[in-house]
Amino acid sequence: MTHQVHSFEPPERFIAGTVGEPGDRTFFLQARGGGRVITVALEKVQVSLLAEKLEELLVEANKRFGVKLPDDEVFSHDNEPLDTPVDEEFRVGTLGLAFDVDTSTVVIEAIEAGEAEVEIELGSDSPELDEDDDEDEDEPADDLDRLRVRLTPEATRAFIDRARRVVAAGRPPCPLCGQPLDPAGHLCPRHNGYHR
Repeated sequence: MTHQVHSFEPPERFIAGTVGEPGDRTFFLQARGGGRVITVALEKVQVSLLAEKLEELLVEANKRFGVKLPDDEVFSHDNEPLDTPVDEEFRVGTLGLAFDVDTSTVVIEAIEAGEAEVEIELGSDSPELDEDDDEDEDEPADDLDRLRVRLTPEATRAFIDRARRVVAAGRPPCPLCGQPLDPAGHLCPRHNGYHR
């Protein structure tokens, strides 16, 4: 079976977005460029961790390589919805990211979930780009579809900002236990299971 590598270096637009109501949302990464739109599905926790690890990667690139970190005013906030139709190419199993020192860009790779694989693999001790990382995995990475984007630090910061807003737009947390509140309340463990 042939695999596809959907590469955008750089994309015209790369965002995290959702479809559905809070509590029943599906999360997506979407890249657009060169007349193509590629959309991949992933979990909320993957979006949250990706934003967190990208922030760490930018800070580390600044410390180690002197990469200038963009100010909040440098980028415009993308509040537009996902491009339609939202056709899921694949579900993400592994996320990888690296910093390419030669081009001062961030490389994000979303790899299709294998049959028994649902894991989150973000970051590494070194922000340098290492293209041989995939060869150590149990399942041959060459057999899996992937989405690869290359972003400037400014575009990375814009992605982080939007991803955090998308994650935070869900159901508000219970002030006692921190679990998401449904419109009808929830069974709060701090109240011994009584509705709040």
